[in-house]
Amino acid sequence: MQVFALVDSRWTDRLGQALARTRPEHAVVHLEGDLGAGKSTLARALLRELGVHGAIRSPTYTLVERYPLAGGGEAWHLDLYRIGDPAELEYLGLDSADVTLWLVEWADRGRGGLPPADLQVQLEVEGDGRRARLSAHTNAGTAWLQRLSQDNEITADS
Repeated sequence: MQVFALVDSRWTDRLGQALARTRPEHAVVHLEGDLGAGKSTLARALLRELGVHGAIRSPTYTLVERYPLAGGGEAWHLDLYRIGDPAELEYLGLDSADVTLWLVEWADRGRGGLPPADLQVQLEVEGDGRRARLSAHTNAGTAWLQRLSQDNEITADS
């Protein structure tokens, strides 16, 4: 597990950028935390670093936003807060082979209907800042955390 103290949204952006720089070719990330914890901010920074231009919208009401990636494939940003049952995922058309990056907010609501997480990012509001706890759940996720720990743009606090 990696733990980062994120002083402000700028640090959240830096973590998202570092995740983009170190990510595997195919990855599933579950973004967890209360409303306002910075999940969409982190996803937006990650997508920007991957070369996504134009508006990067929160999928709060659309449930899924799709973004073509410069190196090929697509990133899908999902927000499942508004679904009541994992069976509802069937209606979102989540069966594309072109997806190389899944960013899933409120993944617990889609349990059983989503690919397993390589990396889980738990964001918590702490005082005037935030704390991010990153946990690997696959070999790809473990390798990702190792690459991330070597990134000079961020530093772990424990």
